[in-house]
Amino acid sequence: MTAAEISRIAGVTRATVSNWRRRHDDFPAPSAGTESSPLYDLPTVQAWLRGRGHTSTASPTEELRTALRLLGPGSGVAARLFPLVAAASRRTPEALAELTAVPDDQLLARAEKAAGELPATVPEAEPVHYGPDDADAVRALLGCVREAGAQAALDVLAERELDEGAASGVYQTPEGLARLMARLLPADVSRVLDPACGSGTLLAAARQGARELFGQDSLPVQGQRTAVRLLIAAPEAETVIRVGDSLRADAFPDLTVDAVLCNPPFADRDWGHDELAYDPRWAYGLPPRFESELAWVQHALAHLEPGGHAVMLLPPALAFRSSGRRVRAELIRSGALRAVVSLPARAAYPLHIGLQIWVFQRPEPGGTDRTTVLFVDGEGEQRDGAAGTPSATGTATAGAGSRGGSRSRRSGPSASAASATTSSASAATFNWEGLTERVLDQWAAFTTAPDTYADEPGVARAVPLVDLLDDVVDVTPARHVRATAADIDPAALARRVHDLHDQLAEQVAALASASASGGWQPSGASAREWRTATVSDLARGGALTVLRAATPGTRGSKGSAAPTVDRPVLTAQDVSTGNPPSGGALDLHADAAQPVAAGDVLVRAVAGSGNESAMTRVADDRDAGALLGQHVHLLRPDPARLDPWFLAGFLGADDNIASASTGSTLVHVTPGRLRVPLLPLEEQRRYGEAFRRVYELRAAVRRTADLAADTAVTLTTGLTAGVLLPPDTPGSPDTSGAPDSRSV
Repeated sequence: MTAAEISRIAGVTRATVSNWRRRHDDFPAPSAGTESSPLYDLPTVQAWLRGRGHTSTASPTEELRTALRLLGPGSGVAARLFPLVAAASRRTPEALAELTAVPDDQLLARAEKAAGELPATVPEAEPVHYGPDDADAVRALLGCVREAGAQAALDVLAERELDEGAASGVYQTPEGLARLMARLLPADVSRVLDPACGSGTLLAAARQGARELFGQDSLPVQGQRTAVRLLIAAPEAETVIRVGDSLRADAFPDLTVDAVLCNPPFADRDWGHDELAYDPRWAYGLPPRFESELAWVQHALAHLEPGGHAVMLLPPALAFRSSGRRVRAELIRSGALRAVVSLPARAAYPLHIGLQIWVFQRPEPGGTDRTTVLFVDGEGEQRDGAAGTPSATGTATAGAGSRGGSRSRRSGPSASAASATTSSASAATFNWEGLTERVLDQWAAFTTAPDTYADEPGVARAVPLVDLLDDVVDVTPARHVRATAADIDPAALARRVHDLHDQLAEQVAALASASASGGWQPSGASAREWRTATVSDLARGGALTVLRAATPGTRGSKGSAAPTVDRPVLTAQDVSTGNPPSGGALDLHADAAQPVAAGDVLVRAVAGSGNESAMTRVADDRDAGALLGQHVHLLRPDPARLDPWFLAGFLGADDNIASASTGSTLVHVTPGRLRVPLLPLEEQRRYGEAFRRVYELRAAVRRTADLAADTAVTLTTGLTAGVLLPPDTPGSPDTSGAPDSRSV
């Protein structure tokens, strides 16, 4: 293990590890590596840390990663551990804790027996045998399943196996996006296919109501990963997973299904253009050599029953590239293309472009003619206030090496180690519930009555087919969704502008009050120094309790559906914005029995680098009784020992978050490693009051900025739509009458 890994498991900085090496003669000597990059033996380091009272503060997933890495490349242990994940998911946390405490020989024997029960539905599965060198990895895996859930353990194993193979840099479809795509399907689908199933996220999202799930992937490890995932998430469904190239070697040539969900590879120039030139699947035209996505689209349509639906995640360039114009035109002319939804940038890999969801329906012989295509601007959900980076225009192209589904988005070996967690973390920065509602409301209205569907400016528009079949056949949503309504009431807009100005003036006054200098004084000639303790130390001492954040899929690992809740859910987005709880059942933390109480300290589990949103917040009376959402850590301090605002202020400091996090563009916060000064309660309260004022200042700035932006947009809309006149200024001409014939 490296010095960085030692710092993570010990909950200290890299500098502290360097000091230990210099100051302590008994610090373990390097066992491998180089002088500048030494490597250490994990058991020896752990023994040294225990001898000095340092307990591990690494997350269960990090401990599993470390145990796998120490086995070295080519060990193949990750593939052998896949079946053990399925077996462990059926054990209670108490049973797993008991199993990890037994000696190595008993542990390996019992694990081998449990893993041998893996059903034959897993493709290319081999008999399992664990050797003595596997003991640490087996123990770490069981701990990960117990603490973080079976899905988290499965993702770590897949990372390791892919890192050892030729396909590093494989990323999952975010859970929120997978749920949105699945909900675009009719409610009564029973047979679902994903021909590029990758990690199985889309099939897992489709399990509600679907009785038969079919998947294929070109990578054996991904096929095994999907099979095990579905055994965990959908044990009641009939699952068939195959390994192979779906375009060249379709494992289901005679299969037709109710629905296809797919996130296919992007910009794949080696998809088989020449050898598949006369393939009967190309009913809408031969896909161009550089348009592999159109091959996947027609592959999906070929597997649908008449009237069946396909929902696919595709790059934005597919909507306008000239090479695919003829196939796009035929998809539109036949009525197969039903809708195109644009997504914000950073919703899924590749992060720099806004991907699109295309919805298809296989035409039915003698069925109703379809006359319109629905376009939905999902990017607007981000512009309207969701967290994250503003979306792209949707006109960028996917890079030549960018791939989706089973071979998605290669970015080099360093990226694969964070593939699963980074993808879910990116999802955490979006208001997926708001985006899903925005899209599904329009889709439901359109499918219910497509001929009378009423456009919603800035959100969605149904465009006649004849208007799309021009020389370009561009189906980019931004090109077709009107930004403003055609029938704006001038008087109503003027009243809205007046109201916005009043609100903005009131909010500016509140901001001035919040930002007023209030006796801030220097601490002295130099900065204060104090003894600190980690959150883990405080929890062991009874000063607070910690409920770790849950990630999507934790409930699914038990095979249960999203519960119905009668109380709002407090999400990571609410922590950032300071808004009341706004989430629903899909955002629920795995521990649904844990309500939020006033005085709880809430810490976001994921934050983007350079993100100026608040990382911490103290729950107030508005939050009391709400249920805890995913990606939120809850810390409940003992008020007789810790002031909540003092705790929130120091925990949310940039340096504290950085030292307790892993990742670069997106960081994952390990709450046990956050540090807090040890101060008397009275002094804590002084600091707490100051931190509360800082939080109120941040909230006032955000509200003022939102109002100012809303006012500016409304004024611009009114002026450019011709329903507002510029205000009179001295010497300005009268613009209330007819235009001056001399003006240009």
